[in-house]
Amino acid sequence: MKVALITGAASGIGQALAVAYAQHGVAVVGGYFPGDPHDPRDTEHAVKEAGGECLMQPVDVTSAEQVEAFAQSAIKRFGRIDFAIANAGLLRAAPLTEMRDDQWFEMLDVDLSGVMRTFRAAARHMSDGGSMVAISSIAGGVYGWENHTHYSAAKAGVPGLCRAVAMELAPRGIRCNAVIPGLIETPQSLDAVNSLGPDGLRRAAEGIPLKRVGRPAEIAALIRFLTSEDASYITGQAIVADGGLTVRWPG
Repeated sequence: MKVALITGAASGIGQALAVAYAQHGVAVVGGYFPGDPHDPRDTEHAVKEAGGECLMQPVDVTSAEQVEAFAQSAIKRFGRIDFAIANAGLLRAAPLTEMRDDQWFEMLDVDLSGVMRTFRAAARHMSDGGSMVAISSIAGGVYGWENHTHYSAAKAGVPGLCRAVAMELAPRGIRCNAVIPGLIETPQSLDAVNSLGPDGLRRAAEGIPLKRVGRPAEIAALIRFLTSEDASYITGQAIVADGGLTVRWPG
């Protein structure tokens, strides 16, 4: 049985991915931030309902020690790590002229350095031939986003990090890719203070060629594909899943 390590697994894309893996016989070790309002037991229940095994563990991706312990928990429980998904993320609005240094560094510490820590810990224990995926965003990964300079900078860095990891771990047969989701209906995007909120998502959907925002399960399916043998020759890539938003004709 293969084993997937997923940060940010208590809700949204991470939770949907845990279920998708369970449906395909992959055991899940899911990380959640203790201060997150989402109950990790919901993911455990969903995975169990899908017929899978799930171990949920608290982890703060800004702590190297906690991330290493998180990876080791997978080895202790299941004896291996085959897939590592760096999905934990922070989203806060802050105008550039009012942004404090601590806000800038906190965002990069979670959304970019947290990816590095997850991959570093996983690489120490991962079986040769494994696979890693990090979650970027069209904000930074493709577009700019006003009042989110720190978030955009962090997400722009994710594909570059993945390219370097892909090259470094290729001799072990370990692949690494980035996924760049468009507008996906998650608890994060539904936050009207720091993101678009429900009304903003509905308005934004009109500008998407498919005329809707995405679902977490759709991004989860892409991630699962990238870690499967069906994607065995794909590494170092950044793949956009946005309903056609970034390729639409501007008129």
